[in-house]
Amino acid sequence: MAIKKKRNLQIKTTLTLITAILITIIVYLFRNKLTILGTFGYFGIFLLSILGNATIILPLPSILTAYLGGGIFNPFWVGIIAALGATIGELTGYLAGYGGRTIIEDPKKLEKIESWMKKYGLWTIFVLAVIPNPLFDLAGIASGMLKVPVWKYFLVTWAGKTIKFLGFSYLGAGSFKLIEKFS
Repeated sequence: MAIKKKRNLQIKTTLTLITAILITIIVYLFRNKLTILGTFGYFGIFLLSILGNATIILPLPSILTAYLGGGIFNPFWVGIIAALGATIGELTGYLAGYGGRTIIEDPKKLEKIESWMKKYGLWTIFVLAVIPNPLFDLAGIASGMLKVPVWKYFLVTWAGKTIKFLGFSYLGAGSFKLIEKFS
């Protein structure tokens, strides 16, 4: 019975990893066409944030989406919506890690984040979610590999990304007001 459960988990995690890789490839191939989503207001910001963070190791400008969206729409709601979309998108990295060791260009960086996770726990995820950095995908992978409960990963990631995206959306709002003032 345990062998059957292990086999089912292996199949599910392999399919999850394949799905994450396919999302990355599709988003990369159609990245120029995705800008049209910005014309859909808050919903477009939400979708762009999901897609921008669903790619593994291949960043798309979701921070820019929050910055520009904050200058056009209510920056509070842009920050909240962008953070929620980004957090949903980050689940691909978590799921890839949950599936087991993944192919990473620099496994030493992943090992470093794993050691931070073991030492500092969820604070690692929170801090890496707050600061703009390319290492967050590795943090998601490490969280999945370490079998952090998905709800904890989601909540901590969302808390950190909310701070980050609120900051960028209010920065965008302030920049747009400054430009209007001098125009």
